[in-house]
Amino acid sequence: MVLKAVCVLKGAGDTTGTVFFEQENDSDPVKLTGEIKGLTPGEHGFHVHAFGDNTNGCISAGPHFNPHGKDHAGPTDEHRHVGDLGNVTANAENVAKLDFTDKVITLAGPHSIIGRTMVIHEKKDDLGKGGNEESLKTGNAGARLACGVIGIAQ
Repeated sequence: MVLKAVCVLKGAGDTTGTVFFEQENDSDPVKLTGEIKGLTPGEHGFHVHAFGDNTNGCISAGPHFNPHGKDHAGPTDEHRHVGDLGNVTANAENVAKLDFTDKVITLAGPHSIIGRTMVIHEKKDDLGKGGNEESLKTGNAGARLACGVIGIAQ
């Protein structure tokens, strides 16, 4: 059974987007597709945060989703937060197109990302290699430009 989810990103500024998630079964990688508009050209941190709470804007989404208590890292690192999806890259038209898979996030089970918040950040994620304490928590990715709760899709 194919599992599907969607997230509509909105922020205080012009940053908006839609991210689609698809997983063939709960042991397969999750495929992410979609696009995010209104970004400055270049790389931007892209993470799943712990809470599906946007009552106080993106800040109420809490820290990165990290049920195993690991340090922040890149999406291909063995030890990482579940929510560490690295960076997306915006082109000269201020649009980041997404089309990749991740083997750690899931749409089913106790560590499902459904009901949590997806956040696009202001700066590049240093993937935990920035040499300071903040790097091991957030990747020094800066402010939260836009966010949205990940929901079940048709």
